[in-house]
Formats: sequence, structure tokens, C-alpha cells
Amino acid sequence: MVRTLVAAGERSAGVLTLAKLTSVALSMVWGFAVTYVFVRVLPGDEFRAFLLLIAFNNFTISAEFGITNVIYSRLRRYWLGRGEDEGEPSDFRHEEIGVLFLFLASLIGIGGCVVAGAMLLGAIRTAMPDVFLIFFFGSALNILLLLAKRALAAVDRNLVWELADIARRLLGLGALFAVLGGVSLMVSVSALLAINVAGAALGIALIHRRAGMRMADWLAWRRGGGHVRRTYLRDIGASAALTISEVAAYNSPYFLIAALTHDTRLLLLFDFTFKIIRAVGTTIRATIEGVLPALTRSWFVHDTQSFGRRLRRALWVALGIALSAGALLMVAGQSVFAHLYDGKAALTLAELALLSLLLVALSLMCVSVYVQGALGRFGPLLRQSLPFLAASVASVPLALWLGGTPRADDVPFMSLYALCFIGAAGLHIVAMRRLKQATP
Repeated sequence: MVRTLVAAGERSAGVLTLAKLTSVALSMVWGFAVTYVFVRVLPGDEFRAFLLLIAFNNFTISAEFGITNVIYSRLRRYWLGRGEDEGEPSDFRHEEIGVLFLFLASLIGIGGCVVAGAMLLGAIRTAMPDVFLIFFFGSALNILLLLAKRALAAVDRNLVWELADIARRLLGLGALFAVLGGVSLMVSVSALLAINVAGAALGIALIHRRAGMRMADWLAWRRGGGHVRRTYLRDIGASAALTISEVAAYNSPYFLIAALTHDTRLLLLFDFTFKIIRAVGTTIRATIEGVLPALTRSWFVHDTQSFGRRLRRALWVALGIALSAGALLMVAGQSVFAHLYDGKAALTLAELALLSLLLVALSLMCVSVYVQGALGRFGPLLRQSLPFLAASVASVPLALWLGGTPRADDVPFMSLYALCFIGAAGLHIVAMRRLKQATP
């Protein structure tokens, strides 16, 4: 009975989208909850250091170099190609998953060493290095959770993973908010680490069973690495360059603001902007992932008309999400900001209006990036990402030069940062027009 219901849910775009939106909603709550809890239990200087740790964390999680997108594209083509009338032959091998799992696990270890080094050298000044480091490792495990999510989506096990992920997120929120009830930070972050380790282990087990892997496939690193090098190293190179560019574009203002000014307000403003961007982006991604099975199938079997129709629908849904988020921000953004940061700063309506405009441009970028990434078009995406990176890096020093600091508002920065997104959205609009006419 349960298997029948799950199988039916896997075939329903509506059920998949609902499950993904629920997971995304919990993910958004998590992003704000971390700030809500830590700003209340850490002293001012410790919280500023914690924001830098979050930035390092974002870099590490994003430093999977788009490999999960590559594995989705290749595994999806392989899975569809098993039928007689769908897809095309694939040279995918199970050993690839084992090699990529090892690589991503190594990234977590390297990231931990970088964070530990930053604390030893004073780049991250904290009196609680053990708490910070455990929190980092617990959060960085999201790299492996993302690998499980993409691999299971490629083999039509979206719903199974999303239900497990919802349970994991609820447990994590419980461990986090327990701090406000008197539980120590050390116990809380240790519980978060244990929960994410269990989630990653479950993901590996589900992939192993669904894809029909053997234990030897996880350990055949030499054979799998050779296959990866021979067959799609170019895709990984393009995807890695794209990911580095995107990560730097979205996260560099954290470090530039910390390096160029001691204005805490500007840092809090960007932290809030980053959280809203991530929340809206992940919401849009959830709606797109709900239709990706049908959308990628249309692409790989050369049904251009069906692909174009589904792409237009995804764009309208994404735009609706951005406009709704913008309207909510204009109504409640100031009170949410004040409550989130415990009254340490206040937002102006002009800043909220610019953030709302930014979200409209973001919605177009998200659809383009998520769809093209699923189709393995990393080279074209890189050409659209590099100008965005350059503009994002320039926005902070240019805003400080034009507007000075400290200020009662940070309209110069928000204006320039919004222009970055508007320009990038224009490039992605051109790319999507070409995509509808292309064939794989």
C-alpha cells in the first residue's frame, strides 16, 4: 500500500512540487532560525565572527563545483536510456558515484582544515572554536546530502528522499531551538552533526539500492576516476569554473564588507539580502525540480515544442514567486529584519524596494541556471556568470566610494547590487531564447 502511494506520488508533478516546497519552507526557516538563535546567545563580536563562518560554510557547500549537476545530467540520461523509445545511449558507470562521493567528502575535510586555520590565524576570532568547527562540519555535510538528492531525483526517487529530508530538517530545527530552552550550544551543534550524518548515510543506502550498485562500486576509485577523466572531465571543468564564479558572486560581498568597513549595519543588510535571495532561489528550484523529470525527458527525446511550453510555464511560476516575495517584503520586511537581528539595525523602504526588484531579476536567472545545469550546458552558463561575478565584486567598493560609510541607509550598495542581477538576467533571457531553439 505504502509503495503504491509513493510510486503514484513520484509520477505526479503536483505531489513532487508540494513535497519539495515543504522541504524548501523548512530550509528557509532553518536559514533564519540559525541567525535568530545565534544572535541571541552570542556576544556581538562572536556573532560577527559567526557570520564569517557562515560565509566560509557557503563557499564550502557550493564548492562541490557543480558535480551534483553533472551526475544528475549523466545519470538521468542513463536512466531514461534504459527504455527502448526514450533517451539516448549513455556511457555512465556506477563507479562514478563512488568517486564523486569520495571527492565531495574530501572537500568537507579540506574546508574544515581551512576554517581551523582561519581560527588559528585570527581571521575568525572566537572563544568557542570547538562549537564553530562542529557547526561547520554539520552544515558542510549538506554537500553529501545534495549528492543524494540529485542522484535519487535522476532515478525517479524524488519523493522518497524529500520525505526523509523533511524529517531530517524538523529534527535539526528541534535541536537548534533547544538552545533557547537552556540546552548548551555544544550539545545542540553535536546533535545537528549526528542528524546530518544519519541523513547522508540514508541517502547513500537509497542510491545503492535504487541504482543497483554493488559495494565494490563505491570503492573502485581508480577505475571510476579513470572513467571520469576520460569521459567528462571537460564537463566537470566547466561546471567547476561555473560554480566558483557563482559562489564568488553571491558570497564575496560578505568578505569585502568585513575587509573594507567596520559598518555592522551594511554587513547585516547583506546577510538579510543573502538569506532572502537563497530563500526565493530555493523555492523556485523546488517548483522547477517538480517538473524536471518531464522537462528533461522532452529535451533528451528532441520534443522542442513540449520543452518550450514547459520552460515558459516554469518562468511564469518563478516570476510569481518573486513578485509575491517582494510584496511580502514591502509589507513585513522591516519588522522581520528588526526582530531577526534583535533590533541592532533597521531597514528603509527604499532598500526593500530595491531588494524586491532584485528578486524579479533573480527569478529569471534561477530558471535559466537550474534548467541549463540539469541539461549539462555548463559552458554557456559560465559565459553568463562571469559578467555577474565582476559586477558583484565591484559593487561593494564602488558603493563605499560613492556613498561613504557609515550611513543611515545603504541605498548606494543595494542599487548597484540590484543592477548586477538585472544585467545578468538580461544575459539569461537571451540564453533561454536560444535554448528553446536548440537540440541536444
